[in-house]
Amino acid sequence: MLNQLILTGNLGNDPEIFFGSEGDPVTSFSLAFRSGREKTGWLKCVCFNKNAEVAEKYLHSGARIAVVGYLQQSKWKTNEGENRSSFEMIVNNIEFIKTDGRGFEDRNDKPPF
Repeated sequence: MLNQLILTGNLGNDPEIFFGSEGDPVTSFSLAFRSGREKTGWLKCVCFNKNAEVAEKYLHSGARIAVVGYLQQSKWKTNEGENRSSFEMIVNNIEFIKTDGRGFEDRNDKPPF
């Protein structure tokens, strides 16, 4: 089964970085995308390792990017016994469309991809 998603949009917040149990960097951010003519959809995006470092250093709220990855669904039960689920995108590739230059202070500094 193929599960690949390509999405363009704007970051709704600055990426948040944290570290997994083995010390690996993990970054998450919300991405706003167009969903129909006048609707905006939101999707949580999660990056690991090198992509997490790139996202944390170069991305910011409002940046326009394209991401490639796959959807992952989480399921759980509330304390009241109700079934819940949510989706997030696991990002494999980030393409910069428009940023404010944050992280690129040195003209020779380019993202490592």
